[in-house]
Amino acid sequence: MTILIVGPNYAPEKVGIAAYTTATAERLAAAGHAVQMLAGRPHYRGWAIMEGHNALTYAREAEHGVDVTRVPHYIPKTPSGTRRMLHHASFAVASLFPVLGSALFWRPDVVIAVAPSLIAAPAVRIAAGLCGARTWLHIQDFEVEAAFATGLLDDKATMARFARWLERRVLAGFDTVSSISPQMCRRLADKGVAPERIAELRNWADLDLVRPLETPSAYRAEWDIGTPHVALYSGNIANKQGIEIVLEAAHRLKDRGDLTFVICGEGSHRTTLEAQAAGLGNVRFLDLQPRDRLGELLGLATVHLLPQRGSMANLVLPSKLTNMLASGRPVVATASPGTELAQEVESCGIVTPPGDGRAFAEAIETLLDDPVLHARHSAAARARAVARWSADDILDRLEAALLEGVEDGSAWRPTE
Repeated sequence: MTILIVGPNYAPEKVGIAAYTTATAERLAAAGHAVQMLAGRPHYRGWAIMEGHNALTYAREAEHGVDVTRVPHYIPKTPSGTRRMLHHASFAVASLFPVLGSALFWRPDVVIAVAPSLIAAPAVRIAAGLCGARTWLHIQDFEVEAAFATGLLDDKATMARFARWLERRVLAGFDTVSSISPQMCRRLADKGVAPERIAELRNWADLDLVRPLETPSAYRAEWDIGTPHVALYSGNIANKQGIEIVLEAAHRLKDRGDLTFVICGEGSHRTTLEAQAAGLGNVRFLDLQPRDRLGELLGLATVHLLPQRGSMANLVLPSKLTNMLASGRPVVATASPGTELAQEVESCGIVTPPGDGRAFAEAIETLLDDPVLHARHSAAARARAVARWSADDILDRLEAALLEGVEDGSAWRPTE
């Protein structure tokens, strides 16, 4: 089977969508399939071109069995709504000829588009039509609705009308449309995607790399953390996370001498948060760590912190949750009852209302001060990761679905 994957985020970006797209491409290549990846230049999460890459040129090389082509595109230093649209539009324009060239000369059996970016998906659909390839659109988050929810786009602006029109057209044009959770798949149905074209393709936990630590994390000594407990946030630091609630909890718990808050990551909102945390001696900001040390990093936590704005409910299921659970540590999350995040964290931690800093702080204290409850949630977290978020199981089902679609030539069906 020959497979073309198109999406702006790919290794050496370490986290988020890039990590899952990279692992998918490499897994399919290792299984003996010919895989081409058309990606943007690495820039996430700092919104700056990574060292060794050029934002103005094309490049092509083999990486871990995958034929990777990188295209030039605009990278905004401050990713506002309009600038994000320009960022994605520039990727779509720059990828047009490589996508068409691959369709005409390489003739893939399957073409997969990863969203974000939706604006690049029409070119993928056209290319597939040229070579008769099956088409699969994978929605990592509903970028249009997320842009409205976080204020990046004005719901009444001309750009908003265009974004909604584009989303409708794109969703209608693919053989299969997948997303990462049951509620997000139901959201696809609400947007008019026929049930037989909807597939669930979860993000996964790296169960081998991330395991419950039996000894203290090496980061304790490296970062000189002397408190018995660590409340850890690790991941993107952007406005859709609502990380300000972590600082509010740190302020409320500043008199606890046994607790350090660690915020480990990068993103457009970090400078603002660091300014807000000035004077809080129990808060540490640290840079994103190498992926091969993810187990050590997540094992540093006594509790994991997973804030999310209420407006983002069911638009994004945070991918970081999977490895939090795999680490065998309980999670304190902000989510409304009945949302996907609340359901996934249930019995593996404590869920508090979005924006309620007092409840968030009290949940952290409850887990720190009740070792029996902490142990019960810790065991449940690891068990849930093994049961629901195994990379081997999820990627095996994806490969089987791709092969079935190519072999029988009919519209693909959801994975079980």
